[in-house]
Amino acid sequence: MLDVTLVMLILVIAVALIFDYINGFHDTANAIATCVSTRALSVKWAILMAAVLNFAGAMISTKVASTIGKGIVDASNVTQMVVLAGVVGAIIWDIITWYYGLPSSSSHAIIGGLMGAVTAHAGMAALHWGGLNKILLALVISPILGTIIGYIFMLIMMQLFRNSPPYGLNKGFRKLQIISAGFMAFSHGTADAQKSMGVITMALVSYGMLPSFDVPTWVKMACAISMALGTAAGGWRIIKTVGRDFVKLQPVHGFCVETASAGVILGASALGMPTSTTHVITSSILGVGLSKRITAVNWNVAYRILWAWILTIPASAAVAYMAYMIMSPTLGK
Repeated sequence: MLDVTLVMLILVIAVALIFDYINGFHDTANAIATCVSTRALSVKWAILMAAVLNFAGAMISTKVASTIGKGIVDASNVTQMVVLAGVVGAIIWDIITWYYGLPSSSSHAIIGGLMGAVTAHAGMAALHWGGLNKILLALVISPILGTIIGYIFMLIMMQLFRNSPPYGLNKGFRKLQIISAGFMAFSHGTADAQKSMGVITMALVSYGMLPSFDVPTWVKMACAISMALGTAAGGWRIIKTVGRDFVKLQPVHGFCVETASAGVILGASALGMPTSTTHVITSSILGVGLSKRITAVNWNVAYRILWAWILTIPASAAVAYMAYMIMSPTLGK
């Protein structure tokens, strides 16, 4: 006899890994847009480096996975259908924003997706508002920190190298930027691959395969590989928006952007807080651009990014809510 719950579990795992793959090519720009736009690396080598270091970062810690798996919804209301609909909502929103070249947040998308799905299943009372408030606070504060640190870091560089000839300065920072881009790619892995780890582990606990929330090694490996493969596929639409259209960058600017962003993301990951790598790096680019002059920022692109930031959680929640309502009568709850 067909075990429907086991089939649902397998489907959830498959869809979560697809989300990780999409997250990889959707968020590739986070790590490499600046080094591609400044010609520190070619697109090919930048994507390869990002894929390898995304994998390495994903294997380091599971604190963010625990926050996603235990801090958003009441475990007693988590079913396979809830997890499946939540991930489907996040995937659909990621694809929409990728198509339009908008650097939206996969972190926001998966959080919104899970919120929408569990609300469709059990109402808003099933949400963990205490945990959600901390998560949302981190998602709001991290871009602000990115802007401030990027701005300050760039001012420091301008003071330290104010008498350096531009050609020699750019040549030196083009090499340093390869290191900072690697640092950013590693931090991206520590933050973003863990969302799918949390989702899959949540589903395993719901099925009864795990007695408590503890991410298995095979889950870490599967998510790390999926994200690395997605990263290798690249995401040129968003690379262009972030690295070329938003603020015109030189190697020294790219170095400051990547180093500031990676510092914020790694600090948050160490605390188990899920940041948006997309919004941290775009806010760091904003901070660096403002250090030059206010007109250095393409404000039309900034507004598009801001709207994607505002809309992602409610939009992905709405899509996940609809996905649950459509799928649950067919596949069961």
